[in-house]
Amino acid sequence: MDAQIVFRRLSIKPGECIIVKGKVLPKAESFSLNLYHNDSDIIFHFNPRFEINTIVCNSRKNGQWELEQRESVFPFKQGEDTKISLSFDSKEVTLKIKGGQEVKFPNRFGVDSAKIFSVEGDFAITSVEFD
Repeated sequence: MDAQIVFRRLSIKPGECIIVKGKVLPKAESFSLNLYHNDSDIIFHFNPRFEINTIVCNSRKNGQWELEQRESVFPFKQGEDTKISLSFDSKEVTLKIKGGQEVKFPNRFGVDSAKIFSVEGDFAITSVEFD
């Protein structure tokens, strides 16, 4: 997946929120939201995959992917608008999806800052807000 948008030189702290609004493309296969601690370490990789109707979450340390976490509920539909809110603390990342679903994922590295945020794949971004 190629990055659609990458925000660098951020200083996102625990409790701050990233709100992404947009539309899942009509023939979407997958998209991802990635919260990086630095250029190589991904605190949280959120990846809805439409071919298997599953959300895959993961983290990456020193270029190596960790153990995947898969979510059984799949609230996304191709061609629909959605809103996703992301926040974290030293223990976990919390992602809220329009419609009420919440995904929690451990902050495996216990980091207290994020420096990069990206959106990739089959998702048309309407807005990104840092709150």
